[in-house]
Amino acid sequence: MRRFIPLLRHSSFIVAGALPVTALAQPAEAPGIERLPTVQVQAARGVRVADVDLPASISTVQLDDEVIGTLAQVSEALNGVPGLLARDRQNLAQDTQLSIRGFGARSTFGVRGVRVLVDGVPATMPDGQGQLSHASLLSAQRIEVLRGPFSALYGNSSGGVVQVWSADGAPGDPWRARVAAGSDATLSAGAQLRGQQGPVRYNLAANHFETAGWREHSRARRESFNGRLGVDVGGGQLDLVLNYLDAPDAQDPLGLTRAQVNANPRQATAVATQYNTRKSVRQGQAGLVFTRTEGAQTWRAMGYAGQREVEQYLAIPPGPQANPLHAGGVIDLDGDYGGLDLRWAWHGDWLGRPLEAVIGANADQQTQDRRGYENFIGSDVGVRGALRRDQRDRVRNIDQFAQVNWQWAPRWSALLGLRHSAVRFRSNDDYITARNPDDSGSRDYSATTPVGGVVFHASDAWRVYASAGRGFETPTFNELGYRNDGGAGLALNLDPARSRNLELGTKWRGAGGAAFEAAVFRADTDDEVAVASNTNGRSTYRNIGRTRRQGVEASLQQPLAAQLDLTLAYTYIEATVREPYATCANSGCAVPDTVVAAGSRLPGVPKQQAFARLDYRPGNWQWAGEVVASSDTVVNDLASESAAGYALLNLEAARNWRNTQGTLRAFARVDNALDQRYVGSVIVNDGNQRYFEPGPDRRYSVGLQWSWL
Repeated sequence: MRRFIPLLRHSSFIVAGALPVTALAQPAEAPGIERLPTVQVQAARGVRVADVDLPASISTVQLDDEVIGTLAQVSEALNGVPGLLARDRQNLAQDTQLSIRGFGARSTFGVRGVRVLVDGVPATMPDGQGQLSHASLLSAQRIEVLRGPFSALYGNSSGGVVQVWSADGAPGDPWRARVAAGSDATLSAGAQLRGQQGPVRYNLAANHFETAGWREHSRARRESFNGRLGVDVGGGQLDLVLNYLDAPDAQDPLGLTRAQVNANPRQATAVATQYNTRKSVRQGQAGLVFTRTEGAQTWRAMGYAGQREVEQYLAIPPGPQANPLHAGGVIDLDGDYGGLDLRWAWHGDWLGRPLEAVIGANADQQTQDRRGYENFIGSDVGVRGALRRDQRDRVRNIDQFAQVNWQWAPRWSALLGLRHSAVRFRSNDDYITARNPDDSGSRDYSATTPVGGVVFHASDAWRVYASAGRGFETPTFNELGYRNDGGAGLALNLDPARSRNLELGTKWRGAGGAAFEAAVFRADTDDEVAVASNTNGRSTYRNIGRTRRQGVEASLQQPLAAQLDLTLAYTYIEATVREPYATCANSGCAVPDTVVAAGSRLPGVPKQQAFARLDYRPGNWQWAGEVVASSDTVVNDLASESAAGYALLNLEAARNWRNTQGTLRAFARVDNALDQRYVGSVIVNDGNQRYFEPGPDRRYSVGLQWSWL
């Protein structure tokens, strides 16, 4: 069963990796209150308190053995998290579209505006660009989602935080093999080895995934490996985290116009097949984490390094590439990245009341060789041609942070934090000709982001909290990559977006394992980074001034009977422009000619989302039904086009057979059981009006999983 746990028994505030600091003393629990399972939540920065004492919105998705077989993409696992929008594009060349409370909705590929970590190691680069593609659901134990002001303690581009955690190996853990097949020639096969051999704890998972794709020209294949090895050494714990992903030549069908969606939502845009639009990604990384606790003090050191290669073929015709400043239709990126994170934590008393504090610093660096080539040779298109761009880009950050949690009265506690971030971008241009000048340059960004919150213990089961903070988001290298005026070089005139965040929330735990959480929130942003244009797979960006995201979110987990559970989640968000700005009414204008009025909706953000899931588990059987719903989504600045809202029904069934050797599990899933037509994701401000990426019709999948001891 997939379990959404908005309120957790124990939680810790940290960026990456657990700090085993002694929990604060808590009031005695009232008789009859049944608590949900104990789960460690790495929710901000090193201080460990009980769940209901955190002034933040946190959701945890548990991925136990019974869930793994039914999920193929991370987006499926995150459907029930309030405030979070995870859209499966049906386009594995572009990864999951992920946004939290409207942050990150502008992303045309990968994850922006939201920090991602896998087993404590950053999956978001220093520039704020992240991805979920290398996160393994086969080895994962849980996914944690932090929303609201305290996300800022993770540094640059923290509109929210998503952390994927794999289980630590232990003696007696089962080994697993899994195979699943489904519609569109989809096949997933993997194995996980988890346990302990002597002093070494291990969790190793490898997976092969391939699909012909629901849409034309959307075939993809992925090979992945995730490993976590732990050992006790030097009076502490040392963990090695390994990740590898190889995704060659994932086909990109591109977006469709409304007329194309109405005619045939499965088609690819004609230029996608003409230019064989595709993307290849290969990534490998390793992280090493050492944690040691001695008395009231805990030390933690984390280092990581990785390498990522990306090659992408775009559908840009030869004509525009005649411009000597054009960077070509083939993108070739080859980059290295890495960083260090050091921190120290202390717990004790101040004025006779429990107090915990943590201070630390981290430094990260990303270096990439960015080359551009023509995507034609003579009359042949979709092939690598002449060199048109050659530059070496580097971004680095140095951050310092501190946080204090003090339970200053029996019914009151306060959590305060401060982070200073300094981010430097630099580009060295090695492609210099008589008609293409030296475009080298650099840009520095910095910010100090305070955050604080208070919690009132209304009763043993009920808390009320308030929090406030500031946020900071630089443009990513991909957003700096192309100027919206058509010139060469980086768009170093882009300013960082700065936000002010407020949240008021409540958390309640009831008898029988019931849990409820609700929050109202507001985020005001200055110098919002927004899409200027999306044309033929290439995006440019600009600052549009002030925006506001405000709304309410709620979640409920309610056991209805011993074998029956109900999960509900709801989000309402108004994401609007607060300051008018000019834009182009059509893709042909050279100068913006139309005003976007204050109060207009930000594209890419639906006003409402809802989720409901019912799980029934009689004996060795499991049955589940879920509804995923979204209201309409505006797709461009002028709101002249939108994707209609939808509600989808998904069904699951599974059966376990247990014996002394292990457990055999058979499972089946039907997605979009009512065969609804809908748009799964959108491409904001597409210059060709190809805004829409249709979602699939009714899909089937079946599989087997064998777990043995």
